[in-house]
Amino acid sequence: MEKKSLSQQTARRLYTMLAVEHRFSPGDKLPSEIDLSRELGVSRTTLREALHVLVSQGLLEVRRGKGTYVTARAEQVNDYGFSDLDQVRGELRDLFELRAIFEPSAARLACQRATAEEMEEILACGRAVEACIRQREDRTAADRSFHTAIVRATHNDFMMRLLPMINQAVEAAIATGQHKEQLAEDTRRDHALLMDFFRKRDAEGAAHAMAIHMHHSIDTLMNF
Repeated sequence: MEKKSLSQQTARRLYTMLAVEHRFSPGDKLPSEIDLSRELGVSRTTLREALHVLVSQGLLEVRRGKGTYVTARAEQVNDYGFSDLDQVRGELRDLFELRAIFEPSAARLACQRATAEEMEEILACGRAVEACIRQREDRTAADRSFHTAIVRATHNDFMMRLLPMINQAVEAAIATGQHKEQLAEDTRRDHALLMDFFRKRDAEGAAHAMAIHMHHSIDTLMNF
């Protein structure tokens, strides 16, 4: 059996345990990787790939240093289509298409409207993302903070309401585990360009840099 097929089957089995058998409730911590891989009869590598799928779908969340936990969303859905993982790709494509429309404009407005303190927060968050990438650490929280700081600096309440979808896209992309190195390198390079325009308060440059970043992300994610 091919490795990808086995990880798909494992993801489907985990989904059944959560949403059909109700083996675990929202807030519960999953067993250790050793115990869970032994129960499912798969390697820890295959188990991790399956867990990444469930995380990207919002059924599980990884709490750094604590483990993997079931989210409230596990009780709110009936079918995640694990027989065909193209659904994951489709959701990521849709989320990043939304980002490609929304975030360049947010970057432009942030350059124009950010206070000195808000601009420093954007740059500080950008440096934190770069540090996580260079140290090969999980950058999910830092990346989320970076994009949140940009949107907050637009001073547009309706843009702020789109943040949950932006955060979902950031978390899902990182959680897929696919093309991780390429995504990290694209993020490091694209953010460096973006931050340079922010420092100069070049609104059009920032908008173009953000559009390029979204384009790179979509290209990489659609090839996993």
